[in-house]
Amino acid sequence: MQLPDMPLHDPFVVADDATRTYHLYTSNVPSVSGVDGTGTMVYRSHDLRDWTPPVVVFVTAGQEGIWATDGAWAPEVHAWDGRYYLFTTLHNADRPLPVPPPNQWGVPFRTPTHMRGTITAVSDSLLGPFRVLDPSRPVPPEHLMTLDGTLYVDPSGHPWMVYAHEWLQTIDGTMEAVRLTPDLSRTAGDPVFLFKASDAPWTAEQIPAGVPHQLPPYITDGPQLYRTPEGSLLMLWSTYEKNVAGQDGTVSGGYVQTYAVSGSGDLAGPWEQRRPLVRDDSGHGMLFHTFDGRLMMILHRPFENARGKLYEMRLDGHELEIVRRRDDLDGGG
Repeated sequence: MQLPDMPLHDPFVVADDATRTYHLYTSNVPSVSGVDGTGTMVYRSHDLRDWTPPVVVFVTAGQEGIWATDGAWAPEVHAWDGRYYLFTTLHNADRPLPVPPPNQWGVPFRTPTHMRGTITAVSDSLLGPFRVLDPSRPVPPEHLMTLDGTLYVDPSGHPWMVYAHEWLQTIDGTMEAVRLTPDLSRTAGDPVFLFKASDAPWTAEQIPAGVPHQLPPYITDGPQLYRTPEGSLLMLWSTYEKNVAGQDGTVSGGYVQTYAVSGSGDLAGPWEQRRPLVRDDSGHGMLFHTFDGRLMMILHRPFENARGKLYEMRLDGHELEIVRRRDDLDGGG
């Protein structure tokens, strides 16, 4: 298979040095994997051009007592303490969340919300099977509607989950972080605010007063942290460049891949926002190194019927630049 043939959303690549194999994780697509159920599948390649048919590494079915069986969005796999940990976002529409008080503009929330958050699961192999560590709840606080949790390890070696707090609950979506226990199964502190979507000055005009369906939601999506050689910290993230919400909750506007910089190298920032790296309905990207040392970014485009797109990247200090689109690998278009 090649990338134009491979349905995928929120791609995440693990370059495994031991086998010289790239593992590309995405949500399970039963028509492609041949396995029914909500979960995670992985494509594999030695050259980023030709990929094996996917193998399913996680399904919610059979995870005894699990709190949700829908979603399995944005899967990531991280090596930690000699094992592999899957982060993926689940949700359960049958478990509504309490309606929060009116927001800072005095506007009452009327959008229904329900439990949504990232779980962690463990395996001894990149090919699974992965077992949920705590099937009773998501890792971030369960009263928060969150998604796209990613692993960050601070300079002291402590693990954190960085996640997006949904605009459905906040209107102005935020990026937050929470410290994890050493086994990555639960939190070890309170959430820390990092930045809000409207901090990127190009997202839209300032939020006006009005009723909720007249407010443009500011969306945070797809965080991934990357430490530069100089010690600064980058965060890839996605949002909508021009946000317009209809009464039915749908959002129109351009989905973009952007990034932010913590020049201090501290997770708490301060974070400075940069202009989008890729527009054209593209986003939820991540950075990885090829086996010959090149820095690459993979993202999905378009948002619907998504396929993977690859870009060769360059760092200039803590500024991230695209060298070229690798359409020789992703089929162009």
